[in-house]
Amino acid sequence: FMYSGRPEEAIELVKKAMRLSPYYPAWYLAVLGNAYRLKGQYEEAITLLESWRARANPRSALPHLLLAFTYEEAGRGEEAQVSVAEVLKRKPKASIAGYLKANTFPYKDPADIERVIDSLRKAGLPDKPPLSLPDKPSIAVLPFVNMSDDPKQEYFSDGLTDQIINGLSKVSNLFVIARNSTFTYKGKPVKVQKVAEDLGVKYVLEGSVQKTADRIRITAQLIDATTGHHLWSERYDRDPEDIFAVQDDITMEIMKAMQVKLSGGEQARVWARGTENLEAYMKVLQALENIYQINIESNARARQLAEEAIALDPEYSSAYLLLSITHMMDVLYGSSKSPRDSMARSMELTQKSLALDDSSADAHSQLGFLYTMTRQHDKGIAEAERAVALNPNNANAYNRLGLALRFAGRPEEAVPVIRKSIRLNPFPPGATYYNLGMAYLYTGQCEESIAACEKALQRENDNLFAHVTATVAYNMCGREEEARATAADVSRINPKFSLEYFAKRLPYKNQADTDRYIAALRKAGLK
Repeated sequence: FMYSGRPEEAIELVKKAMRLSPYYPAWYLAVLGNAYRLKGQYEEAITLLESWRARANPRSALPHLLLAFTYEEAGRGEEAQVSVAEVLKRKPKASIAGYLKANTFPYKDPADIERVIDSLRKAGLPDKPPLSLPDKPSIAVLPFVNMSDDPKQEYFSDGLTDQIINGLSKVSNLFVIARNSTFTYKGKPVKVQKVAEDLGVKYVLEGSVQKTADRIRITAQLIDATTGHHLWSERYDRDPEDIFAVQDDITMEIMKAMQVKLSGGEQARVWARGTENLEAYMKVLQALENIYQINIESNARARQLAEEAIALDPEYSSAYLLLSITHMMDVLYGSSKSPRDSMARSMELTQKSLALDDSSADAHSQLGFLYTMTRQHDKGIAEAERAVALNPNNANAYNRLGLALRFAGRPEEAVPVIRKSIRLNPFPPGATYYNLGMAYLYTGQCEESIAACEKALQRENDNLFAHVTATVAYNMCGREEEARATAADVSRINPKFSLEYFAKRLPYKNQADTDRYIAALRKAGLK
């Protein structure tokens, strides 16, 4: 009766049971208290639930859970938070999703379930289980805050953050969260402990940058999020020309604080210097800022900046790599007059970048991607594997290795590699999820494939490829109605979508894989 939305009748029945059995089990109090809660009689409910807590197994989280949402509904938020803390003490991986999956709240009325969820969320119970900490020191570098008067200096603070992440990520004894995930917190008030829980790390670095024409002031602090203790902090007040030394110093101090030792090869890679030309470095940072905006106009601006950086320092490896990326993006955006020429130019520039710095994981990853897209599968896999060996924390490199394996007809190997990418980048772009979805699909794991493709759609609902891959997954898994719906979205996003043209761009090694893919799209109504 209580779960069916008839609390008055439930109350009478439980009271009768208690009268018939004066030494009643403790859980009678839970049912009675919950029934009173549904009626809005919170003080009676809390008294009964607190009595249940006193009699229940002290290791049980359930009494604290019920009290948490009851306290919250009664306007006693602090007590609700204490109860959630007790739940997490007994069940560290407790989450709203976990309790929903276990059908802990089997109310008939969905509004009653939503009411409980909303109260638990307000009281601080996480939506999903926390990620397990890696077996090595783990860190997230939050975007350094731009404290300059000029908001246009944002690229400089973002670039400093990027450089620190890049330096740390080359160390095999560290676990470093990718830029994509840490930058989701940019411009938001955040609690370090919450960031650490979201991303599954122990340490968090935060800082700020203030830049003028002739001075830079940088502050940084490393926090152990499990204790809240500050392990290291420093303020640098320097000439802009000293930015490279400051970056190196921050990276070294972080590793000292986390007691991480470097091998000889890692030392060479971490301290590898791209350029000593400050103006060229600034242009590369601005080019990166434009590339991250992901549109045709910003891509053109990034190309111009990369070319200017090369003119200032013709030996600057990173500038050639960025220029390569802009040509590749022209193809992906559909803005290239000759996709074949653009890919060839991208390949040439990437190889030039590697000739200048063969230790660049990003350049090897880019080259591997280009080889894969031009159906040179063995070379693509070799370059992608080289990238993850050089930078064991590069989420993008793992995703591209998964892509290379998938197109080469090795989806079973692709799945764990792409999952590794997502662990390093817990808030990945949609492309990572639809890559994972296709790898699952070609291993026959339909449920997992559809779940991954739907996550891609949730993140980027106007992404053409997210809708294409979801259409394939739905259709190949027998969910034809959903396949037709996502196929309609493909036509909405690109009214000129052509199966013939699309099939030519799919770089599967095995023709049978391409045929299955295109057949699924055709069956969903695309032409």
